Amino acid sequence: MKKIVQTAGRTALGEFAPEFAHYNDDVLFGENWNNEDIDIKTRCIITVVALMSQGITDSSLVYHLQNAKDHGVSREEIAAVVTHAAFYAGWPKAWAVFNLAKDVWNDAAPAMSDKDKFQQEIFFPIGAPNDGYAQFFTGQSYLAPVSTEQVPIFNVTFEPGCRNNWHIHHARSGGGQMLICVGGRGWYQEEGKVAEELTPGRVINIPPEVKHWHGAASDSWMAHLAIEIEGEETSNEWCEAVSDDVYEKVNQ
Repeated sequence: MKKIVQTAGRTALGEFAPEFAHYNDDVLFGENWNNEDIDIKTRCIITVVALMSQGITDSSLVYHLQNAKDHGVSREEIAAVVTHAAFYAGWPKAWAVFNLAKDVWNDAAPAMSDKDKFQQEIFFPIGAPNDGYAQFFTGQSYLAPVSTEQVPIFNVTFEPGCRNNWHIHHARSGGGQMLICVGGRGWYQEEGKVAEELTPGRVINIPPEVKHWHGAASDSWMAHLAIEIEGEETSNEWCEAVSDDVYEKVNQ
């Protein structure tokens, strides 16, 4: 089952109500939605009915209707669910839900790509295809500048299975790199060491002169901020690609 990841709480209320944001992102979605006692499709249906019964028809219901569609609820199924709930929750509420559901299940609308879905999960832009460094990646990556002044920061996004080559950040003094995972799930590995999992909020400090690689898990998109640490005579050395054998062992 693909893990549900939510960052809306911290994005909208992280500074104003950090405790609420924590409960929303880490407990409600991070723990409850990922509890496998009930499958996600069923949770989506339950959530839509719960919101409908309370008369909530704002953006939160639209989100959960889209979530239901994304997790396999068909147009016929949602119509049957809302019709059934109408007898218990109220006819006007059903009309309100149907007015939103028609747009969500509008087959004439272009289907949302996995890339677009992942963009909805993360705060930073995915950016353009990372063509300038494509030769150093296995799979498709994307690059978006976040800051080009004072401290250069880039958001790097990896499609499932994508990873960069082994590489080394050289420096006479200082140098190295910091990674901050902002979405999805991936891996960071230093040569000769066990791979470390990258999940939202995880910070990786990469010293200079350490051979390493990082990328997405085989079944998940992943995005991280890449922050270059200031140093003297800094440079990057790109090495061989991460072999399928090494990558498959990490993803077992």
